[in-house]
Amino acid sequence: MAAPRGIDAHTIRPERRHTRRSVLAGLAAFGALGAAGCTRVASASGTDGGDLLQRLRAQGVVRLGIAGEIPFGYIDRDGRLTGEAPELARVIFKRLGVDRVQPVPTEFGSLIPGLHAQQFDVVAAGMYVTPDRCEQVIFADPDYQMPDAFVVRKGNPLGLRTYADALRRHAKIATGTGYAQIQHAVEAGFEEGDLVIVPDQVAGLNAVESGRVDLFAATAVTARLVARGSAKAESTRPFVALVDGKPKADGGAFAFRPAETRLRDAFNAELHKLRASGELYRIMRPFGFTKAEMTTLTAKELCRR
Repeated sequence: MAAPRGIDAHTIRPERRHTRRSVLAGLAAFGALGAAGCTRVASASGTDGGDLLQRLRAQGVVRLGIAGEIPFGYIDRDGRLTGEAPELARVIFKRLGVDRVQPVPTEFGSLIPGLHAQQFDVVAAGMYVTPDRCEQVIFADPDYQMPDAFVVRKGNPLGLRTYADALRRHAKIATGTGYAQIQHAVEAGFEEGDLVIVPDQVAGLNAVESGRVDLFAATAVTARLVARGSAKAESTRPFVALVDGKPKADGGAFAFRPAETRLRDAFNAELHKLRASGELYRIMRPFGFTKAEMTTLTAKELCRR
């Protein structure tokens, strides 16, 4: 998904605690790595599932398309690639015989075009699996599922726990550019033009704290991270939004070029082993994920929704 960004990446670290990407130093590192990562990768053969895995083993490095979004994939203030997707990629590609991962930062909306332009080998950005995207790329099975949550003022004075609550109370909603929560709010009855669209979750938190809006809608993990430490705001309990009248939990996954089924299948095999052993949760927990966000959803299921 186009996930929120902006919290200081030093506030929470893996086991030292992680939150979001550093706003200043992280942006500088992000830009520098983006410039360094523009070289295109060689295209796949496009036959028999592609030969990219063999070539990555020979090269010893895989390039990851990231969008600078905490906790999914970002450059921290020390210039280090981290996030749930890069850390998971390190483990899985090591098992596949590829020793190193290299970030190629880009805007979220450029991830799929950049993948097709061979600017990187795989999208490692916590991207939601949607039917539209399934027509453009192939996904591994999701490594997480994600309900929504709100950031509200302390004590939640309006009692906002779902979009239906917000609509009934005529609440002013903020959410982020490209967020799935835009669709969720519209499905609940809000006019898209009435939503306050902010550039990142820090702006969303500020809007709530200042009283400019009543809530900031985001993923549950984002809401937990952005509200942590705030004296004026808190996060609500996670909930599953309704889309077309049905509960819809989104799932995020790695994306590959359509011809690269061999690489995707090998990646999936290792992902399933990590899930079965519990190692997947241990990798993701330091980035704010809970057991409630672990999933057995498949890409096939999400592509059909």
